[in-house]
Amino acid sequence: MSRIPRDPTERRTKSAGKKQLRAAQAAPAVKDAIIHGAVPPRDVLMRFIAENPQQASKREIAKAFGLKGEARVELKALLRSLEEDGLVEKKRKSLVRPGALPPVTVLDITIRDIDGELIGRPAEWLDDDGVAPAVLIRQSAAGKAKGKAPVGGLGDRVLAKIFPAKERGGPAYTARIIKILDKRKDAVLGVFRATPGGGGRLMPIDKRGEEVLVDAEFTGDAKDGDLVEVHLARLGRYGLPRAQVQTVIGSVASEKAISMIAIHAHGIPHVFPERVLQEADAAEAATMAHREDWRSLPLVTIDPADAKDHDDAVHAEPDPSPDNPGGVIVTVAIADVSWYIRAKSALDLEALKRGNSVYFPDRVVPMLPERISNDLCSLKEGVDRPALAVRMRFSKEGRKAGHTFHRIMMRSAAKLSYQQAQAAIDGSPDDKTGPILEPILKPLWEGYRILSRGRERRQPLELDMPERKIILKPDGTVDRVFVPERLDAHKLIEEMMIQANVAAAETLEQKRQALIYRVHDQPSLAKQESLREFLATLDISLAKGGAMRANHFNGVLARADGKPFETMVNEMVLRSQSQAIYSPENIGHFGLNLVRYAHFTSPIRRYADLVVHRALVSSLGLGEGGLTPQEEGVLDDIAAEISTFERRAMAAERDTVDRLIAHHLSGRVGEEFDGRVSGVIKAGLFVTLPAYGADGFIPISTLGRDYFIYDEAHQALSGEKTGLGYRLGDPVRVKLAEAVPLAGALRFEMLSEGRKMPTAMRSFHKAGRRDRVNAGKRPGTRPPRGRR
Repeated sequence: MSRIPRDPTERRTKSAGKKQLRAAQAAPAVKDAIIHGAVPPRDVLMRFIAENPQQASKREIAKAFGLKGEARVELKALLRSLEEDGLVEKKRKSLVRPGALPPVTVLDITIRDIDGELIGRPAEWLDDDGVAPAVLIRQSAAGKAKGKAPVGGLGDRVLAKIFPAKERGGPAYTARIIKILDKRKDAVLGVFRATPGGGGRLMPIDKRGEEVLVDAEFTGDAKDGDLVEVHLARLGRYGLPRAQVQTVIGSVASEKAISMIAIHAHGIPHVFPERVLQEADAAEAATMAHREDWRSLPLVTIDPADAKDHDDAVHAEPDPSPDNPGGVIVTVAIADVSWYIRAKSALDLEALKRGNSVYFPDRVVPMLPERISNDLCSLKEGVDRPALAVRMRFSKEGRKAGHTFHRIMMRSAAKLSYQQAQAAIDGSPDDKTGPILEPILKPLWEGYRILSRGRERRQPLELDMPERKIILKPDGTVDRVFVPERLDAHKLIEEMMIQANVAAAETLEQKRQALIYRVHDQPSLAKQESLREFLATLDISLAKGGAMRANHFNGVLARADGKPFETMVNEMVLRSQSQAIYSPENIGHFGLNLVRYAHFTSPIRRYADLVVHRALVSSLGLGEGGLTPQEEGVLDDIAAEISTFERRAMAAERDTVDRLIAHHLSGRVGEEFDGRVSGVIKAGLFVTLPAYGADGFIPISTLGRDYFIYDEAHQALSGEKTGLGYRLGDPVRVKLAEAVPLAGALRFEMLSEGRKMPTAMRSFHKAGRRDRVNAGKRPGTRPPRGRR
């Protein structure tokens, strides 16, 4: 959009001048360029958004520039243009630069710069654009002296207020510490490497970490190659820090150490403080105060066979009401964790510090101690347990007719596994499921059929991305990797939990109660356009426009169903999606195609659900353990923290799987495998081994002697001379060239010859419309200028 011309006849009133001054003071980007009431040019607007992330909603921008009437319409068009060009993207209600840090971010303080200033980086960085941005930690001497500001140090994890840097040439951001989340100085992890003459060095397992010296008298029982925890004895301004070995976890050759690497690399709290355990041990069973007695209702739990905690139970029965013929009543009961975990208690503070439970193949790092999670709150078969229940009425078409919440005492009628319940429905009941097949299980499945009708009408995003599960041997080594079968029993529980989550959000909105939503924004326009270009190469169209819905993507997935590129399209659609987060502001859930949604069904393992439980208790007057006014005032911070902790858990789980698989395959270097191209970048190809769920990389320099050209739209690399290449989704044969278990890295060599690229792609290449990359050095030749 062209720049809006300024009106030279515009007269500024005294009040307008004051407003302009306030806007200029609040927005450094417009000090020199603002004309009150005129839409600013693109560059000024971009600077304003970058420098004022908390004032970057359409309303705040209009207010800062004094825009009214037609000028607001022009501003809206300009902002839409910036979104379409990929220069800004929408997060919650504000606009931000793509890849920009949110106003409040969890940082890890990793290094000092040459001036001794602390530098941090985002604790979790999932952006595809490259390295996480550096952040300069601002710590004023006055604030330190008066004790007003938290003082951070190397190794700390902090919650910080983020500001764009005003000076160029240094870190992109500065930050002010709000609070210190975790002092990590006493638990630094690394691999001990002995040095001649005694002592050694600690080699970091974190890519951003630094080496640490260990003097001979402080090595303890550590041997060369051991994974150890150390205490940093000196964090000087210059030189390498020194450390003392505290714990020898074991040899890095043992796969039992793999999950511990991820736990420490991502700073996941894994040891409960003594005061937390004492508080858990002192907890007493809930009483009937403020509770309804539902112990006669035959609720059942359906979970994985190896589950140790059971936080949800379900029941379904035909609706006897004459005004709902063919309808069903579905009841979902959730463990009443809010009764035991009170705000600001030691248990509560530790749960918030963890944010969620983290699941590894060999262990679980729980959010709550076992006394709470596996005992008092677990809905054990035949045992009285407190719960929050929601009773929902659905018509035979799957439309919800109403719901009510209740604080109850329940007694689970049966503990079932998914496979056990499904087998009973499929005609093979066992001694436990036989007696409850007709009265309990069949009504449950009938309820699921009714809910499925509503789901089909709602049309959530239906991605087919099966998750692999790793089974370990007793010694901790990998036994096998497989894709669990997706049963109707899984879908039944999933849909009933979704409906309970919706009911919780609806009730709290009706009560005007602040809460934390689970929100999922629609894909950014830039990602939509990238996907659209890719799909066009497969003769699949994607609707244009900002008002995308999940069913638009379902149409794409349907057209790819059964085709050779089905997996490739599913992956590209997944990559185009935004990431779901927690927020006190509701923007809906795009993937589930829901207007309002809040996590309510897993309070044993997610802090967000505990907050929603407390909000329901307080807003519905259900007794003790409700949301406090102090908590309501910091829901923004809580949402930001638990969103970060969720990404932390996902990254740790992913890294552990990568390391386990790399360790499992490390003895098979030189062997050949069937793979599939799962990613294409300028530097080479990512290849997945479907049989193992393993991902590795093939550098472009090893692909062959041709020059390979990166085609982003087609997600391909193709030879400039031969026209042979590789595309996302291609089946390939590869050889394992290298495995680095500590880093979870695999490197492959390509054995398959590339396939002939489509003529349209090759003509594009010849026209010079794609980035060219030197794929290998041919004797006596040099790459043309611009390709080096």
